[in-house]
Amino acid sequence: MGINLWNFVENLKYMGMGMLGIVGVMGVIIILTTVLSKITARKESKNQQ
Repeated sequence: MGINLWNFVENLKYMGMGMLGIVGVMGVIIILTTVLSKITARKESKNQQ
């Protein structure tokens, strides 16, 4: 079984698109959790200090 280097090079663009998709989904999840955490955060009143 031989390894064709040209096929590997051609498939790098698909691997790059997959990695970009993974990073994109992770970014969306991070942004959503940050926004939800700020929305649902309890605000401390100044009377309790």
